[in-house]
Amino acid sequence: MRITVNGAKGKMGQAVVNHVETTDGLSLIDQVDLGGSLSSSLSENPADIVVDFTRPEIRMENVKSILFGGAAAVVGTTGFTPEDLKQIEEWVKETGKGCFIAPNFIIGNILMQQFAKKAAEFYENVEIIEYHHENKVDYPSGTAVKTAELMSEVKKGYNSNTRDEVANVEGARGGDFNGIKLHSVRMPGFIASQEVLFGNVGEYLTIRHDNIDRVAYMPGVVAAAKHIKDRAELIYGLEHIL
Repeated sequence: MRITVNGAKGKMGQAVVNHVETTDGLSLIDQVDLGGSLSSSLSENPADIVVDFTRPEIRMENVKSILFGGAAAVVGTTGFTPEDLKQIEEWVKETGKGCFIAPNFIIGNILMQQFAKKAAEFYENVEIIEYHHENKVDYPSGTAVKTAELMSEVKKGYNSNTRDEVANVEGARGGDFNGIKLHSVRMPGFIASQEVLFGNVGEYLTIRHDNIDRVAYMPGVVAAAKHIKDRAELIYGLEHIL
């Protein structure tokens, strides 16, 4: 499988490059980063898959370049809206190339989200705290948003019994997603961690996942690439192929 890595100079990009170069059956075709042209790369060096770990503000431009450049896309960049996904579905139909987007490619993280969705059936009060390194530019993380989306499929509205009415510092209660409070921590020492806190009278439940090495993303990235290579469809979330 011929792979081009977009965002190759970033920490995630470098992890993908290293994995592709040392894994049988995978061939690194090109590395693209800021200042390079993804469209030109695909024209000069055709690839089966482009793995994209770049920045949210160029997410749609990159997906369009990949699909119309004749490759399938495996995207770990976050920030996609429902409107974005509808547009990408149209591009997939037009090009016949598939796109696999995942807020997180770590299998343990996907399990954490599924466990949280199940627990949400039994709790009214829930908050999400996500921890990332200081260089992550967007917040909250795509994983936190995806977790909140999954829990919102179970019920609409959380924390209705919380009396947080007086703000001494605006924003101290975090962001709000259908009543679920989302908190983002950015500091050195973390790669990516998330905990989902559920509370009830006399108890609380914590579901947590910690990523301590970016190599943990690689099995999910490769599984997504193998799945989407010859499929003209849009898939959002690694849980759909586990």
